[in-house]
Amino acid sequence: MNRMNRTDHPIHPVQPVHPVRWAYAFVDRPAALFERACAFWTAVTDTALSELRGGDGEFATLLAAGADPCVKIQAVAGGTGGAHLDLAVEDVPGFVEEALKLGAETVAVHEGWAVLRSPAGQLFCAVPWHGESVRPPVVSGSRLDQVCVDIPPTAYEAEVAFWSGLLPDWSARPGSRPEFHVVEPPPTLPLRILLQRLDEEPASAAAHLDLACGPDVDAVRVRHERLGATLVARHPHWTVLRDPAGGLYCLTTRDAETGGRRLS
Repeated sequence: MNRMNRTDHPIHPVQPVHPVRWAYAFVDRPAALFERACAFWTAVTDTALSELRGGDGEFATLLAAGADPCVKIQAVAGGTGGAHLDLAVEDVPGFVEEALKLGAETVAVHEGWAVLRSPAGQLFCAVPWHGESVRPPVVSGSRLDQVCVDIPPTAYEAEVAFWSGLLPDWSARPGSRPEFHVVEPPPTLPLRILLQRLDEEPASAAAHLDLACGPDVDAVRVRHERLGATLVARHPHWTVLRDPAGGLYCLTTRDAETGGRRLS
């Protein structure tokens, strides 16, 4: 994973018509490896697994003690899985309508919620807000706080414009490297989005999860390896791992409390 072109100024937040009240990061993993993925991610985040939901028991929530959950897990029928966002809003149809105006496509409409696709091909869901407001704490030096969308170069500028327009009260700004653009939520929300321009040209966007670890990335990496993860690559500011269900994710040197970049 190598980590738009920069703009001169960040996009300043404005009041949205259909604000996002909460967000969930979805861990999508092959159905055959679902139990393995559940065991790993509950251990990593110090959470408990909810009862399984869905017609085939394909959905579960990672329940955080003393806080509202912000991570869910899904068994997928095909492919190797990845990650996606669920955005919780008060007015799902209104939010969906706004997303479609900005270039999203409808993938599926269910009772009370909808699956959408961004212009670059990244799936995400619009779901009802149920009053979630308490962010889970840092766990063993890390916090799962970011969904990174890996974007083909030809789709990058349109994808940056889409997420910036869909989430106008989030702070959209160039990241620490030319290929990054950060879409950071208000401080009450648990997850931010990193848009990453790839060097190559895949068929569509894909996503993975990032955990902020501060200066203790190696200590967190060792813990994750003991839980079954394997090292894929090390870079100056992030480390790529593969979980026991085959999914890639990153540990970053961003501050686990604030999500901000380390300056030293």
